[in-house]
Amino acid sequence: MQPYQPSLQSMQAFTDQRTASSDDEIWLLEHEPVFTQGQAGKAEHVLQQTQVPIVQTDRGGQVTYHGPGQLIAYLLLDLKRLGLGVRQLVTVMEEALVSTLWHWGIVASAKADAPGVYVNDAKIASLGLRVRRGCSFHGLALNIDMDLSPFLAINPCGYPGLDMVQLADLCANVDKHEVAQQLLSQLTQRLGYNEVTTSTQIWQTPQG
Repeated sequence: MQPYQPSLQSMQAFTDQRTASSDDEIWLLEHEPVFTQGQAGKAEHVLQQTQVPIVQTDRGGQVTYHGPGQLIAYLLLDLKRLGLGVRQLVTVMEEALVSTLWHWGIVASAKADAPGVYVNDAKIASLGLRVRRGCSFHGLALNIDMDLSPFLAINPCGYPGLDMVQLADLCANVDKHEVAQQLLSQLTQRLGYNEVTTSTQIWQTPQG
């Protein structure tokens, strides 16, 4: 569980400081409650003010919500080295999410005109990227078992009336750690990595 702002700063610093020999990294985490507004985000998509802070960020896309019970995967990748364009990376993320959900028997799909992954027209995962110096950061958010009500205060990803759904509403006994490992496996396979090292790192020193 991480606050958003330090995570954003860590992604930016990692991307700015990496070299041609730096390993790619995928960060898996949850965020404390926050609305994030993309670079081209329009204020009218925030329908009402709440206790949840709104943070302007540098990813693409419109406003969305992050909170406990939602799996975040930040993809810090050297796209030039991987030979991937942004559209190809979006496809990789969408296919990895669809395959992860299929592991739990959930039939999901992507939409050509609305990035993300959907179950019966309800959105279960959102995507947002930034590319700097040929390297990506930001990534995806998968709703697992969370409070979806904050989405009612916005037009999610800029789409009025868009329904949101989560994995826990579609199947029982969902373990978020198992979902995270399945998603990581699907992503690394599609990105063609032949060696994966995992570690646990805390960016923010706990208070108290």
